[in-house]
Amino acid sequence: MLTSQRSLEALSGQEAVGLLSAALIGRAVFSVGALPAVVPVTFALLDHAVVLRTAADTRLAAAADGAVLAFEVDEVDPVTRTGWSVVVTGVAEVVTDAVRRALIHSVVEPYAPGDHQVYIRIPLSVVTGQRVTATPGFHGRGLPAATRRTP
Repeated sequence: MLTSQRSLEALSGQEAVGLLSAALIGRAVFSVGALPAVVPVTFALLDHAVVLRTAADTRLAAAADGAVLAFEVDEVDPVTRTGWSVVVTGVAEVVTDAVRRALIHSVVEPYAPGDHQVYIRIPLSVVTGQRVTATPGFHGRGLPAATRRTP
């Protein structure tokens, strides 16, 4: 069985922040009308916070200032079904200070087209993470390497 050949482990805060700092795209998680909403965004870590930019007319911009937001990044290997996930939770703020905005502008370049003039900061108030690892000799699809067929 696939699950018996993998294990789940909690990441330390330092490991989680290290993985977070190496990622390029994450998901901002927030509430709209008491329902969950999730949007992919480019981001950076700056001064012990996740920082990102969005357009003024987005649901994220409307929900961000003073609200509790979560931010998630992950990496998954679909063959071995291993990987990791990190979640940051904190009270978000819209950054208005010109110096801080310029700094965020210099480290976050949005992929999506448009005018991304709302700068958001989510402090690393709560950082959690987990990793799924394969046990030695496991090579994916639930079969040992010697018996696994490749397409």
